[in-house]
Amino acid sequence: MDELIQLELIDVGFALGLMIIAIGLSAWQQLGLERDLAVATVRTIVQLLAVGYILEIVFAVDNPWLVLVVVAVMVSIATVVARNRISKKVPNLIPIVGGSILISTALTLTYVNAIILQPEPWYEPQYLVPLAGILLGNAMNAAAIGGDRLVSTLNSSQLEIETHLSLGATPAQATASYRQEAIKAGLIPTLNSMMVVGVVTLPGIITGQILSGVNPLDAAVYQMVIMFILAIATLSATLLLIQGIYRQFFNKAAQLISR
Repeated sequence: MDELIQLELIDVGFALGLMIIAIGLSAWQQLGLERDLAVATVRTIVQLLAVGYILEIVFAVDNPWLVLVVVAVMVSIATVVARNRISKKVPNLIPIVGGSILISTALTLTYVNAIILQPEPWYEPQYLVPLAGILLGNAMNAAAIGGDRLVSTLNSSQLEIETHLSLGATPAQATASYRQEAIKAGLIPTLNSMMVVGVVTLPGIITGQILSGVNPLDAAVYQMVIMFILAIATLSATLLLIQGIYRQFFNKAAQLISR
C-alpha cells in the first residue's frame, strides 16, 4: 500500500474553494444559506485545527489523566448539545442526558478495551480518544432524537395518558408505547448505517484507514467492530435517557405534568 499523501496548505485552499462554490450556488438559487455555509466553514476550520493541536499534545504527553480530561470535555459538550436539541423545559435534563451518555460510553469502552483491543497501556490515546469521540457523537445523536420524540409525544398525548392513568395504569404502563417508539426513533440512524455499510456508504473509520494505507480487509474488520459497539452504545444511551425523561413528567402522586 502507498503511504498517505501529505496535504499542503495550498491543497486545503483548493478544498476551501469548494465551499466558496457552494456559497455561490446558494446565492444564485436564493437559498439564503450563504451565512450558514460561511459560519460552518469557519467553525470547521477552527475546531479541527484546535482539535489537531490538542490531540498532538495529548499523544506526546501520553498521560492517563490528560486523556480522561479530553474525554470528559467531549462528554460535557455532547451533553449540552443533546439537551438543547431535546428541551430546556424538562427539569434535571442535564444530569439525565449526561449520565446516560457517560454510562453507555464508559461501559462500551471498557468492554472494547478489556476484551477486544487490549491496548497497552489501557489509556492509549491512539485508541481511547477516537473511539470515545465516535461513540459520544453517535450516542448524542441517538439520545437527542429519542428524547425529542418522547418529549413531543408526551406533550401531545396528555389526554390519552390521563385516560390510561384514570383506568388504573401506572405511569410506566401509560407511556410504554411512547417510550418504545422514542427508543426506536433514536436507533434509526445507527440501524440504517448498519444496513448499507460497505454497500452504499464507506464510513469515516474505514475511509480514513484506507487513505492512510491500511489494508482494506483490516480496515473492514475495524469498521465491523465499530458498528457493533455503536449499536450497543446508542441503544443503551437512548434506553437510559428515555427512562429518565418520562419520570420527569409525573409527580409523586403519579399525576401527569405538562412540560
